[in-house]
Amino acid sequence: MTWAVVIGAVVALLAGIGVAVAVNRGSDSTDAAPVGSAPASAPVLESTPSPSASPAPSPGADITGPLDLLLVGVDTRITISDWESHSDTIMLLHVDTGLKSAYLYSLPRDLRVVIPAFKKSGFAGGRHKITEAMAYGSRLPGKKTKNIQNGYELLAKTIGNYTGIKTIQAGAILNFGGLDKLVDKLGGIDLTVDQKVKSRHRTPDGKARKLVGHDYVGPQAVYLPGKRHLTGWQAIDYARQRYGLPNGDYDRTRHQRQLVKAILTKALSEQLTDATKLEAVITALGKTLVTVGGRRPVEYAYALRDLAPAKVTMVHLDGSGVGSGGGYLGEQLNTEARGFLNAVAKGKIPAYLKAHPKLVNKG
Repeated sequence: MTWAVVIGAVVALLAGIGVAVAVNRGSDSTDAAPVGSAPASAPVLESTPSPSASPAPSPGADITGPLDLLLVGVDTRITISDWESHSDTIMLLHVDTGLKSAYLYSLPRDLRVVIPAFKKSGFAGGRHKITEAMAYGSRLPGKKTKNIQNGYELLAKTIGNYTGIKTIQAGAILNFGGLDKLVDKLGGIDLTVDQKVKSRHRTPDGKARKLVGHDYVGPQAVYLPGKRHLTGWQAIDYARQRYGLPNGDYDRTRHQRQLVKAILTKALSEQLTDATKLEAVITALGKTLVTVGGRRPVEYAYALRDLAPAKVTMVHLDGSGVGSGGGYLGEQLNTEARGFLNAVAKGKIPAYLKAHPKLVNKG
């Protein structure tokens, strides 16, 4: 089950700022494991087969695709009980029918969209930055605590409305410690840094830079162009940076997609081919990894066992800022990028990318 690490590993790059893996059923199938039915490490057996009985199919063997997976990095500030989580990074992975090829793309955190009304949180709806959907959805009327699963639900609905994607089958969110532990458990990852990146948050030895006023001071970790080996904290730090880059968040999301493939490539090289090895990786995530509702991540992971990194096409969606009266309101995707989203919703990605080859991120 090499690709049982897909759901966790793909989201792990997401700026290192999440809290759970939220898996939605997305269908009316009756074979989904119920919430709390058993921990991921415990096999679920409906009955004990007789010696002559055929072995039961592996969980997830019935999943054939296509699939659309939502990968979200959220700033949860879990030490602050009333902190409203924002989705700082939003990625989507579209997996073709047959589950042997996929497309990974990002939506800008400041994308200006219509967020629908959400009864669970008392949110009336309106046009806002997409990063705010998680916060608005996670509110619990009359309470200081937040419900991140509700926030994920509103974000998924918002993305579905904007992109035209009818069903998002699964989502994943992981926090700082989760990424650090996962990458270190894999022995670090190797990738090619495509431009000089200076860290706003870390010193060269990984310690936090001192915050003075609204900015950080002191020596900075620097990632130079070329082939590099990154440890857990370096992977988090590299994937977070957007300030000081020529194209800001658009550069950052490209780096994150590069990091996805680096993590998946390393996971494959480690030959996580059995449940025991996989469980060691999942265990390394500790309390930063939680599954809620619907089918378990391992089921999607089994379904994606033949999805190799070389078959994951990275797609770059470009856009520009929008404002009013000189003030910044957010981002909007350009016509070519919106056309790609339409191609995803209609199942016509290959033809669209053939006509718009510059959207493919080669790095």
